[in-house]
Amino acid sequence: MNSTNSAAAPATGPAAARRPRPQWLVPTRLVLLALIPVIAGAARLHELTGGAVTPQNERFFASPAPVVAHIVSATVYCLLGAFQFVPGLRRNGRGWHRAAGRILVPAGLLAALSGLWMSAFYALPEGDGEALLVLRLVFGSAMVASIALGLAAILRRDFGRHGAWMTRAYAIGTAAGTQALVQLPWILLIGPTDELTRAV
Repeated sequence: MNSTNSAAAPATGPAAARRPRPQWLVPTRLVLLALIPVIAGAARLHELTGGAVTPQNERFFASPAPVVAHIVSATVYCLLGAFQFVPGLRRNGRGWHRAAGRILVPAGLLAALSGLWMSAFYALPEGDGEALLVLRLVFGSAMVASIALGLAAILRRDFGRHGAWMTRAYAIGTAAGTQALVQLPWILLIGPTDELTRAV
């Protein structure tokens, strides 16, 4: 018997090569997730420019600036932010990553702060409740804090913490799309949501 153990020999050929992870899979999914609130926001802007006042949107007509700022900044934040998760753009296109970050930080802060303003000062629509209001205030504040901590980390050149805090902020920023994915099966299988189920 040959003393050379073929199983111990290093594997060669295409089978041995690690398959590269598809770089665009995550950002593509994030863009698709973001399209849910982006399309809803575009519809809201159309309502505001079209003048169709309903019980659901009359609070926006009384003070349209915060909702317009929220929709525009959240759209930029969610769509442009998805491309910060492309490894090649972070490694090889640091100029692009840095330039996009200079847009994303103010856009994210404006989206979060305008959302906090609307939560605090707009009348609660039917179907919302105090629990949902508290959650919006908590998560809006957490988004502001995450962006601030991510910015502070990058100024210290702490890239690991910068990425972690910015990822947390982005996760909160895309929550509207996540909520739609969670609520849609409930609506289809059980029926309309109420205050408790919307908060949960």
